[in-house]
Amino acid sequence: MTNNNRIILGIDPGTTVMGYGLLRVSGNKCEMLAMGVLELRKYIDHYHKLQKIFTRTLSLIDEFNADILAIEAPFYGKNVQSMLKLGRAQGAAISAALYRDLPIYEYAPLKIKMAITGNGRASKEQVADLLRRYLKISQENMLPQLDATDGLAAAYCHFLQMNNPIQDSEYKSWKDYINKNETKVKGGTRNSKS
Repeated sequence: MTNNNRIILGIDPGTTVMGYGLLRVSGNKCEMLAMGVLELRKYIDHYHKLQKIFTRTLSLIDEFNADILAIEAPFYGKNVQSMLKLGRAQGAAISAALYRDLPIYEYAPLKIKMAITGNGRASKEQVADLLRRYLKISQENMLPQLDATDGLAAAYCHFLQMNNPIQDSEYKSWKDYINKNETKVKGGTRNSKS
């Protein structure tokens, strides 16, 4: 695809539910191709869940010929175990995109909400409603799971950023990711004193 014609896969990672949305971008216009969720509750083994995230992300990339992955970054919470699991889920989706040589753009939840609603503290329902209006999605085609619209929101946020000269990090390979995120990869030990 040309620079003006892209397909963006947006993912809201999770180990219980992964939300996704795909947009076709033509110039300065976009349309929704699909959105949905990957239900992971039925899988008990955490590693099996990661495998499902990886294979589903790959299948979405291949089915829709996605050019870009826009993914929601994990937010920092107080529960370390939840953060670890969420980071692994994000890593599984990123791995699939890297496997297909897609550039990856990571957006904080606050940035996604701000880009779409103008309010970084907007509710998931507000984001979903504005996406429905912006993308002219009929009420019948809206899914009850807000994880799906969260994935679509990541893709739409990237669409809005495409013409913006200030963009979040783009990763072209694992080495590139490691170089740009040394403290994340090495456990935040860079520049620390023993």
